[in-house]
Amino acid sequence: MLRRPRSWRGSGEFGDVRAAIRRVGTGTWDRFAASDPGLLRLMAGLRTVAAIALTLVALALLGTDVTYMVAGAMTAMVSTFAVKEKQVRDQAITLALGLPVALAAMALGALLHAQVIVGDAVFVALIFGAVYSRRFDDRGTALGLIGFQIYFVSLFVGADVSTLPVLCLTLTIAFACSAVVRFALVPEAPAHVLTRLRKAFRARLAQLVASQIELLDAGPEQLDKVLDELRRRTARLHEAALMIQDRLEEGTPDAATAALLQRRVADAEIATERLGMLLLNARSAERADTLTLHLPNAPVPASRKLMPAEAGTTGTLRRDLNALHLLVTRTASDDRGTAMAHVRNRLLGYRDEDGVPQASTAVQDVFRGIGEAARSVLGLRLALDGPQDESDDTPATTRSREEFDAEDVSLAGAEEPEEETRTGLRRPTTRAAFQVTVGSVLAIIGGEFLSTQRWYWAVLTCWVVFLNTSSTGEILVKGYRRLIGTVLGVVAGVLLAGLVGNHTWIAFALVLLFIFAMFFTAPLSYAFMSFFVTAMLGLLYTLLNTYSSALLVLRIEETALGAACGIIAAVLVLPVHTDRRTDELLGTVLDKLGDVVSAAVEQLSGGPASDLLTKARDLDTALDDLRASTQPLTHPISPLRGRRRTVRYLVALLETCAYHARSLAATAELVPHSKTVAADPRLGRAGRRIARNIEVIAAYVQDEGAGRTVTSGASIASMLQADGSRTLPSGTVTSRVLRHLQRLDEGVAGLARPLDVPVADPTDAKTVRV
Repeated sequence: MLRRPRSWRGSGEFGDVRAAIRRVGTGTWDRFAASDPGLLRLMAGLRTVAAIALTLVALALLGTDVTYMVAGAMTAMVSTFAVKEKQVRDQAITLALGLPVALAAMALGALLHAQVIVGDAVFVALIFGAVYSRRFDDRGTALGLIGFQIYFVSLFVGADVSTLPVLCLTLTIAFACSAVVRFALVPEAPAHVLTRLRKAFRARLAQLVASQIELLDAGPEQLDKVLDELRRRTARLHEAALMIQDRLEEGTPDAATAALLQRRVADAEIATERLGMLLLNARSAERADTLTLHLPNAPVPASRKLMPAEAGTTGTLRRDLNALHLLVTRTASDDRGTAMAHVRNRLLGYRDEDGVPQASTAVQDVFRGIGEAARSVLGLRLALDGPQDESDDTPATTRSREEFDAEDVSLAGAEEPEEETRTGLRRPTTRAAFQVTVGSVLAIIGGEFLSTQRWYWAVLTCWVVFLNTSSTGEILVKGYRRLIGTVLGVVAGVLLAGLVGNHTWIAFALVLLFIFAMFFTAPLSYAFMSFFVTAMLGLLYTLLNTYSSALLVLRIEETALGAACGIIAAVLVLPVHTDRRTDELLGTVLDKLGDVVSAAVEQLSGGPASDLLTKARDLDTALDDLRASTQPLTHPISPLRGRRRTVRYLVALLETCAYHARSLAATAELVPHSKTVAADPRLGRAGRRIARNIEVIAAYVQDEGAGRTVTSGASIASMLQADGSRTLPSGTVTSRVLRHLQRLDEGVAGLARPLDVPVADPTDAKTVRV
């Protein structure tokens, strides 16, 4: 009788420990999944390492020499990472075409082994063709990359005619192993990738809500840190949403499903981001600026103390934010009983005015924001987890479900892709081909002076710094990062070569580890990737019995030379200056912003429905391109500090405008289906002023805006009151979108100052420069 309670207590304690371990493990995995959306970096690293390992095992079983094993490992790596198509069938075709290309490149390298001048000329021609082939989408890019890299492998292992048969067999085995890994061991099915991306989006959404809970409780001394984390997690959620958008077409069975998922993800992103803004506004002494959530180191709004009557409301807010966090993290399969249904119903009740607690207007807005966020989470759960039990629904929940059912989820019609309007030397791929070719010629000449045997390292660096770059500034930054990573990698290579010695399989194991790290860190830091590449090469030279400290020092010299040759070619041969590139992308962003605002306001005013979310995603994509192109201007090595601040402010202001445009689009999507949100024709005038101002700024960016000015003056609310009644009816869409329109109007006018566009105030007869 005495043992049973003890046994039962021990079993219970053991169960509690297991549950705690399971919760910790789940939380850790969720954080990892959020840091690597879709596990794309993890799977890329595993796929490459597995292909190399399988190739090494196959070659070892055949008793292959270490030199050929190195060639096979490098070929397996190239044939795995070069193929970028999303559909399995397309991947198989590209991989099948890549084998003859690789064999031809290896044969050329072996046949021209002793023909220095002819071999260099062929190498230059191959470089031009490999870069020019990028105009033929992913397949052309992959085949060009395979041809260049395999020719490089032939130089690296010293291929000649006598070794050509064995090398061709090695290449065939490497391609076969790459195919086995890609299609059997570590497959990349679009539907599976999209599923992992959806889980990552859910995890990042939960992280953002957790940051908003911290924002509610943060003291004045903690506010800067919490806001930094809030900005970072908001940007990460946006990144995950764009990644899902990129995979929708291939990962869903039909267009209707893709449109449904796109809409639900966009709703969840917009509603949660807006909730953060409402929280910041509620705890600020005055209305907070949306720019605070998008501009690093932006001034933190002064905090206010909640009134005694709101002290209990703060506890309710904290409780409901935690409930929203729970609603995000739990899937339909995790729901047990009616607890989650009651939580969901309570939060959705805040969408009704009668359900909002008594508090200040700003705090009530937060409760409304929680209700809208809960609605978006409900839509996300329906899209991801399918139909759910409706037996415990309240009228508010039923109304939300009816709104989802009423939405038209069919796409408005796929737009035809825009054809390349640039021809000849103006085409980016043609221009890049000539630039890389000239830079490679310079690298070959300079590399021969440094080393008649290892000159190709300079050519490789020149080639690499041009990949995925579009302007001179991007090439300069990429060359700088590669040099830094190479120097640090040489130091690591020296240390590792001394430790490994003649232990072949230990060296191969470390090579695999570094290759995994190279692919896992590549999207995060080019310097880290270069570090792992160089450290791996030190081990490869050890395996080939050609290692020396002088050789790794030569690697630094060749890398510096190659980066310099690439920069010289980018500056002198058909240059695309960073200013011109950013101006082009800025014009594209402004055009997309105008499209979203005009279409949203037209629908909000009672016009025909259109595919607003697709327009909003096009705006987001253009803004991401602009943000990437401005990195050379905002990089710490940039000496123009004043310009760096201006560019950061401009990009943050555009992100703020994009946020309000997305919110307008999301609200406009409700108009055709909602029973409580009606269109308001008076919004058309406000939309026309904003659209015209965007058009004027875009014209100035393109040097075509002389004589035109941005119009400022009366607020949006004043304009609407002048057109109709002085009070805004709560049943119209006006009360929901007025704040977004006002902030968008202010943001667009604010773009004039950093871009030096004249602003005309209707209350003043003269034009003022701002």
